[in-house]
Amino acid sequence: MPWPWRRKSRKKIARICIDGPISSSTRKWFLKAIEQVEQREFPALLLRIDSPGGTVADSQEIHSALLRLRDKGCRVVTSFGNISASGGVYVGVAAEKIVANPGTITGSIGVILRGNNLSKLLEKIGIKFETIKSGLYKDILSPDRPLSEEERQLLQELIDSSYDQFVNAVAQGRGLTTDEVKRFADGRVFSGEQGKSLGLIDELGDEEFAKRLAARLADLDEEKIRLVKLGKPQKKLAGLIPGGKLLSKLIDLLSLELANCGEVLWLFRP
Repeated sequence: MPWPWRRKSRKKIARICIDGPISSSTRKWFLKAIEQVEQREFPALLLRIDSPGGTVADSQEIHSALLRLRDKGCRVVTSFGNISASGGVYVGVAAEKIVANPGTITGSIGVILRGNNLSKLLEKIGIKFETIKSGLYKDILSPDRPLSEEERQLLQELIDSSYDQFVNAVAQGRGLTTDEVKRFADGRVFSGEQGKSLGLIDELGDEEFAKRLAARLADLDEEKIRLVKLGKPQKKLAGLIPGGKLLSKLIDLLSLELANCGEVLWLFRP
C-alpha cells in the first residue's frame, strides 16, 4: 500500500538507530524499518549505531538490506556513537559514508566462539552426562568434556571462514584491499580518530554533522532538513522504572550470552 505522504518524505531524511547488541530481534525490526524507507521513498537514511556487535547472520542480513537500499538510489550515511564495534562495523560499512566521534570505540574486527568446559565441576558434584550421537562431532562444545584437537581444528576453520567474510565486507565497503584490512583486523579496538587514519572512517563529527552530510549527498537543504525516526523498538517494562534502561541493557547482554553460547559471534567483549 503506497504511503499517502510519500512526496513529503522526499524532502526528509529517515533515521534508524541500532542501540545495543545485534540479534534476531534487531534484524526483524530493522528490516521492517527499511521497508518503510523504501515505501516512503526517502532520499537518504541516517543510520546511527551504538552497538558492540552481535550475531553473524543477523548482521549480514542488515548489511545486505542496506546495500539493496543504496541500489535503489537512497543515500546512506552511518554515524557511530559511543561504540560501534565488530558486528556494528560490519553493518556500518554498508553505508556510503561513515562518520564517527574522535573518541568513538570502534574496530574489534574479528570472530569469537565460546563454549563452557564444566567437566571438572561436574565431576566434583557427581554429575555425568550420557550422550548418544549420530556422528563423531555432534556433541562438539558439549560442556561436560574438553575439546579434542580435531574438534578445535574444525571450529578454527569455521572461525576463519567467518573472519574472511568480515574482512571482505570491510574491504569492499571501504575501498580497501583485504591485506590492508587485515593489518588492523586482528580484534583490536581503536578510537574514531585512529579509525579515520586507517580508512575505516570517512569523517570525524557528531550525529548532526552526519545528518548534514546525508542532506548534501541527497541534494537537500541541510539547514532545513528534518529527520523522521523509524524502527524504534517497543519500550520494555524495565525502561519505565528508575535505572530501567541500564537494567534493560544488562538483560540484553545476558540474554545474548546465554542464547548464543557456542555460536559464532561478531561481538566486542571488553
